[in-house]
Amino acid sequence: MTLWILLAIITAGVSAVLIWPLMKASPRGEADREDEAAVYRDQLREVDRDRAQGLIGVEEASYAKAEIGRRLLGLADKTADAAGTVRATGGRSRHRLATLSVILCLPVVGLCLYVTLGRPELPAQPLEARLANPGNNMALLVAKAERHLAENPEDGAGWDLLAPIYFRAMRLGDAEMAYRNAIRLQGETAERLAGLGETLVAANEGVVTEDAARAFNRAVALDGKNMRARFYAALALEQAGKAGDARRAFEAILKDSPPGAAWIALVSEHIGKNGGAPLASTPGPAAQGDPGSKAPGNPSQAQMQAMQDLSPQERQQMIAGMVETLAARLQDDPDNIEGWLRLVRSYMVLGDKAKAEVALKTGLKTFPPDQDGGKRLLALASETGLSAGGVTP
Repeated sequence: MTLWILLAIITAGVSAVLIWPLMKASPRGEADREDEAAVYRDQLREVDRDRAQGLIGVEEASYAKAEIGRRLLGLADKTADAAGTVRATGGRSRHRLATLSVILCLPVVGLCLYVTLGRPELPAQPLEARLANPGNNMALLVAKAERHLAENPEDGAGWDLLAPIYFRAMRLGDAEMAYRNAIRLQGETAERLAGLGETLVAANEGVVTEDAARAFNRAVALDGKNMRARFYAALALEQAGKAGDARRAFEAILKDSPPGAAWIALVSEHIGKNGGAPLASTPGPAAQGDPGSKAPGNPSQAQMQAMQDLSPQERQQMIAGMVETLAARLQDDPDNIEGWLRLVRSYMVLGDKAKAEVALKTGLKTFPPDQDGGKRLLALASETGLSAGGVTP
């Protein structure tokens, strides 16, 4: 608190020093008039000298002295008017009062606001202290991780943690570097390779480059259930003009997708682009009387139409948004086993294992393990390698 009071006093003092010249009546005008009068008097003396030396005639000298005298009289009138104005305004006292108010207003108001709204009792926290305890501040968390990696560039786990954060922040160059370092230090996994490939695709405005295609194909070889890598591998075939191979790859994705998965509409659209029959193998659950028809989150016709004009990155974001919408609806209507199964599968396909486990445990609260719904959730957990928090059938 003492520091802030001292800073306020210093601010007021500096303001006063800067504005003080403005508060004083400037003698410049009067000094200028005195200088001008001295010039005219010198001119009169010069006329007299020229007349005495015979350089000019009597008549010319009279005219010159009359003109100089007229100017001296005009200057005297100006001086008298200026003096009368100063007396009439009371020596600029009101101007000084207004200026003084401006000097004090900002520091006083700022100090009062800080005392009222701030926390003057808290100790100062330099950057080092804030980095040591960043809390939930993502910018500070990233800065802390970057500082750690600058000091420990061989920490593969740090690069692995930072890479998806960079990607979500659209720092694509940093994301590529982080993924490559994580792969170099921690080894190849389907998730790291898919993340690297997706970063390269985003950096090239939706084009699956050869480098990205190699990363996706390697990810599929390591984990054939990684739908994200399979989708981009199929997209690479489509962009290379291999319509038949691309159609078969998209049809395989559609076949292996869980019923009602959020990406089905996008995959179906690509099947149609490559000469196949969209949604031919995925009849609507409502038409079949499937209990999954109750599950929210199926893409609408409007959403399917909108996807056709989106870039791959925008489609990925739209799919993620649809999954989050499904999660929000299940929070309002949790009594829906098909919805929970779909949500867990969708998170796994998107590569977000943490959210998949949260969805699994939340679903088990509504459908206990000793019931049919709970058993289905546990079976899915066993199939996908998720932890159910020690819950067993």
